[in-house]
Amino acid sequence: MFLDNLFTTAQQVLILYILVAVGFIADKTGLYTEKASKLNTNLLFYIVTPMVIVNSFLSIENSPDNIKNFGLAALFGIILHLIGMVVIAPFFNKSPQKGIYKYASMYGNCGYMALPLANAVLGEKGVFYCSAVIMAYNIFSFTHGIYIIGAQKGKFNFKKLFINPGTIGVAVGLPLYLSGIALPEVIATPISSLAVLNTPLAMLIFGTYIAHTDLKTIFTDKNIYLVGILKLIALPLIMIGIFSLINIPKELAMAMAVSASAPSANNTVIFAGKYDLDTGTASKTVALVSFISVITMPVMIALASL
Repeated sequence: MFLDNLFTTAQQVLILYILVAVGFIADKTGLYTEKASKLNTNLLFYIVTPMVIVNSFLSIENSPDNIKNFGLAALFGIILHLIGMVVIAPFFNKSPQKGIYKYASMYGNCGYMALPLANAVLGEKGVFYCSAVIMAYNIFSFTHGIYIIGAQKGKFNFKKLFINPGTIGVAVGLPLYLSGIALPEVIATPISSLAVLNTPLAMLIFGTYIAHTDLKTIFTDKNIYLVGILKLIALPLIMIGIFSLINIPKELAMAMAVSASAPSANNTVIFAGKYDLDTGTASKTVALVSFISVITMPVMIALASL
């Protein structure tokens, strides 16, 4: 089981790196440059992201048991992010890049990294539970997450706590899910088509930023290792400790451990570009923490299964 989880995680990280490499090469050859990718950031931010959230609700089967379990998983997703806010508060406050480090320490790649691993370990039920965490992630990421990054440059508008791609996506998707309304194919298909752009487009943008980053310094930034400790070890262990004290289904505990132990979110780079922060630092952080997660994620899943 441990080796299977290790292989699945390593495979997902390798896929991520291949997509990033395409963006890197495209930038170096002038086919798709950092300048062009910054223009696409708004496309990803304001159109693709809400479609991802709405599509996640449309793909979940509506039933009383599913609604109950989804609500429980969403509650743990909220608890995870509330704990994350407390854990990261004392760290990086003196760093010029504190917004990037704090965001990367708290917000994980719940979709691209957690969902495939949850599917490999637990099947469809694991994907279902992790989808609830993605909902919580989007609410916090597009409110608190934008605050800690946007406020660094004085660009945060408090209206964005309530009106942003994350909350809009949830406001549209959640009622559809709870009501059981099935959208006609002519509407559902464009939503799903736009949603699948999320990972490849984000990784291509990521790759163009990496192309302008001094990769020699990727292993010398001590703050990145601290991000890794907080995101990959501290937060998952806290959540696993909570699960050990309360009586919840083992499958739910394992799915939550998968979500909690996911490496820093790709949005670390996207948000850094959106708010004119150091995309090089953001890119190095996500790249190194993702690499380290190949070992830490299977360990955390193993602990949760005990």
